[in-house]
Amino acid sequence: MELAASISTLRLAETFVISREAADSAEVVHVELRHGDVVGFGEAAPADHYGETAASALAYVEEHAGALGDDPFALEELEARLPRQQFAARAALDAALHDLQGKLTGLPVWRLLGLPRQGPPTSWTVWLGSPHDMAERAAGVSDRFRRLKLKLGGRDGLDVERVRAVREATQLPLQVDVNEYWSLEEALDSLPQLAELGVEYCEQPLRAGDPGGRDLKRRSPIPIYVDEDCHTLADVAACAERAHGLTIKLAKSGGIREAVRMAHAARALGLGVMLGCMLESGLGIAAGAQVASLCDHVDLDGNLLLADDPWPGVELRDGVQLPSEEPGLGVRRPR
Repeated sequence: MELAASISTLRLAETFVISREAADSAEVVHVELRHGDVVGFGEAAPADHYGETAASALAYVEEHAGALGDDPFALEELEARLPRQQFAARAALDAALHDLQGKLTGLPVWRLLGLPRQGPPTSWTVWLGSPHDMAERAAGVSDRFRRLKLKLGGRDGLDVERVRAVREATQLPLQVDVNEYWSLEEALDSLPQLAELGVEYCEQPLRAGDPGGRDLKRRSPIPIYVDEDCHTLADVAACAERAHGLTIKLAKSGGIREAVRMAHAARALGLGVMLGCMLESGLGIAAGAQVASLCDHVDLDGNLLLADDPWPGVELRDGVQLPSEEPGLGVRRPR
């Protein structure tokens, strides 16, 4: 197989704000794997928070191009040859291989995996702002989406007010994501109030590895999901001790194969499963959408936050990010 890769910049429609950063754009790496006349595509969406950048992802795929071999179906052997680092880059290669397999067989990836096409509806992310601003933005999308994810962690004592303002603006189901910015005391104070406002669950309220995680799981009136605490299959068992569910992201796990393993392991431990994303184009979202049916909750809105999605193919239908019925990932290469 022949590999080509390059860095691309995705422009956001609005500045995206969470507790630890704000962004107007995101750098991703696009990968092409050619097998004869057929090309498979994948996208790496690295996160600085995990020590990965577009430059380091590009370096990884270029350095290990020789390890890919000639058989796009030999996933087990190929995966074993790749160093377990730079997981966003691994996810791009994994997606390109699955895309290639689908095109070679004439089947969409979700069918190759033996999964249903449709998963749960995606949430829409209401980025961190003032209570009034978040309520206005929530009201503005309530006719397009079936649930909302509110970014919290403002460190200003207004997080509960943010949720209250949004609840007054819409009756859509709500979840919140604190991105590690509460202490145990803040969480124990805020979560009962959020429960009264009908919040369904809270994502990553504490810092990854916070020793208060077990206590919070026991005392929280709503389910706790962990994101920054959970990267690959090796993390799943420990998550069961500190959370009621976990968030899988292909860019953290290394791709579709690891995401499937994680979902099944979580189920075996009685954990809920959420599928999340980074700031990604339709190419990255298409890879995630293939396994959405394995999950209880889905947050695949990365491409919907862009000013212009260069990789169309995923369809938002009645709030669901529906993967294509075309072979492979089903997205179209930019012209």
